[in-house]
Amino acid sequence: MRFDSDYKMLIDGKLVAASDDIEVINPALGTSFATCPRATKDDLELAVSAATRAFRTWKNVPLDERRIALKKAAAAIMENADAFASLFTKEQGRPTALAKEEVMGAAYWLSSTADLELPVDVTEDTDQRRIEVHHVPLGVVCAIVPWNFPMLLASWKIAPALLTGNTIVLKPSPYTPLCTLKLGELLQEVFPPGVINIISGGDELGPWMTAHKGFSKISFTGSTATGKRVMESAAHDLKKVTLELGGNDAAIVLPDVDVDKVAEQLFAGAFSNTAQICVATKRLYVHEDIYDAVRDRMHEIAKSARVGDGSDQGNTYGPVQNKAQYERVLDLLEDARKNGLQLLYGSDVPEQGYFIPLTIVDNPPEQSRVVQEEAFGPILPMMKFSDLDEVIDRANDTDYGLAGAVWSADLEKAKQVAASMETGTVWINQNLQSTPFTPITGHKQSGVGSENGVYGLREFTQAKAIYIPKSAASVS
Repeated sequence: MRFDSDYKMLIDGKLVAASDDIEVINPALGTSFATCPRATKDDLELAVSAATRAFRTWKNVPLDERRIALKKAAAAIMENADAFASLFTKEQGRPTALAKEEVMGAAYWLSSTADLELPVDVTEDTDQRRIEVHHVPLGVVCAIVPWNFPMLLASWKIAPALLTGNTIVLKPSPYTPLCTLKLGELLQEVFPPGVINIISGGDELGPWMTAHKGFSKISFTGSTATGKRVMESAAHDLKKVTLELGGNDAAIVLPDVDVDKVAEQLFAGAFSNTAQICVATKRLYVHEDIYDAVRDRMHEIAKSARVGDGSDQGNTYGPVQNKAQYERVLDLLEDARKNGLQLLYGSDVPEQGYFIPLTIVDNPPEQSRVVQEEAFGPILPMMKFSDLDEVIDRANDTDYGLAGAVWSADLEKAKQVAASMETGTVWINQNLQSTPFTPITGHKQSGVGSENGVYGLREFTQAKAIYIPKSAASVS
């Protein structure tokens, strides 16, 4: 199997080209290096029809066989991890060693999700009757995956959908379609035809999919603005939705921390993957007693960071993934400059490609754009606080509620702060942690429903209550 060419869609167990193509850009260079198929409405119809046919048999495949198939898929990814990682860097921009971590993470998620149990719930068991609640599959799942974690987030949708007996049509981002298309080629031999279909396309494909009557569920990861449009589209025929959306995640650092110990962790929590992580720290609140020390140490880290083409060994931060996002981040920086905010730049970056220096904004006003908007790029606003209750209010004063963090040597106080943060996930003295067994849930406008763990499995099922009498005497 070649990874450097021949990118095709997987529809009904067959690899399919399209009548038109989309150029795929290497963000480190800003130039095209490959093309992928641009699906038509006819391609979508074929994929949905194939998934609908396959659902009739896949839902009845014994659970253990579905588990085995997911384990085989995980093993196939691991066998090709190096090839995936190299291609990943070209299309997504992340340094290759870190790209490989995501590829292996996708395999781990498929394998670990396969081990989850979704047991029958018994709500009554008396001499007269037993009531069982089964979790039955929904049908055909529409899965839409973003560009920041294309392999991992695809696995977050594929694994629970297929384990619970659904079939799936998955669309990668047009910015990062290639690894996902190669994943489809790899899984062609693992799953029966139609169980998994992967189609690529432009901005028009997503709305075609969310409006299609053949889908019973939509699983979408992306921006809140797009998520609202997805939910509106799904409302027309009441499709079930899981939406993992944007965040403006706050971290609160109390004055009792060891600055040298936490500064690098705080920096990684904000800037990993060039800050293109939904749950990255996007607002950093530091107590005034240690603010200067934390700011200066993080600035030192930024100035020593290796930023460049992810295919060059030694670079640990890559480019912003696409030109549109690059220009949005530049616009935020320009707004900060015009308003006289203090910008602390990191190391120099290449002139070619979509590179922006890792930048700390020194104590900007709370109402500035750089604080209020999710940058999704390497800009971190850092603010002082003195009163704990007041900073919790500042952290919660947002339409978002995806994740947050609190840093303190006093675990009891940290737990109290964590309990007060209005987010689906809170980390104490750590960040960017997730497991296949623990839900990711967005509060407020950060999402609907959950991903991962048993909570995530339930999102791909319908509860079905069955009342069972203890004897058939009433009908005999």
